[in-house]
Amino acid sequence: MFLAHLNWHDMFVPDTPLLEIFIRGSVVYLALFLLLRIVLKRQTGNLGLTDLLVIVLIADASQNSMANDYKSIPDGLLLVATIVFWDYALDWLAYHFPRLRRWIYPSPLELVRNGRIQRKNLRSELITVEEPKSHLREQGIEDLSIVKRACMEGDGEISVVKVDQEPSEKKKKRAT
Repeated sequence: MFLAHLNWHDMFVPDTPLLEIFIRGSVVYLALFLLLRIVLKRQTGNLGLTDLLVIVLIADASQNSMANDYKSIPDGLLLVATIVFWDYALDWLAYHFPRLRRWIYPSPLELVRNGRIQRKNLRSELITVEEPKSHLREQGIEDLSIVKRACMEGDGEISVVKVDQEPSEKKKKRAT
């Protein structure tokens, strides 16, 4: 009885042309990608409350431009598939075309070089001096002088290269 009252036609027959859904999804995804790539270039390794709020608001604001008020399941599934397609396509392009990689993924940003904070780089991304110091402390590094290089990678994580200790082979040669 319950299933007889469902509107099967509206649920499974697309009410928007499928090509229109694909084009709308593509345009909005790529526009949001460019906007976020240019404006929100860097994260500091984790998702903060304001970042989550921005994502939710962007999703809500862009929903109408992508959806065109569709109601059927195939319409919604095609839109989700379009977004997943572009996510995969950009990863594929970045992998196969190194020149595109720098446009798709941010390059590492040097935060510390030879024990010295690179304030210009921090300023360009609105990163406080305490943020990289905090990340270094999390890795057990309290003294900047042992840091040869520390970079914020494209995913927001900070990688660290310590000042080289003498390699064991050189020590062995000197001992003999």
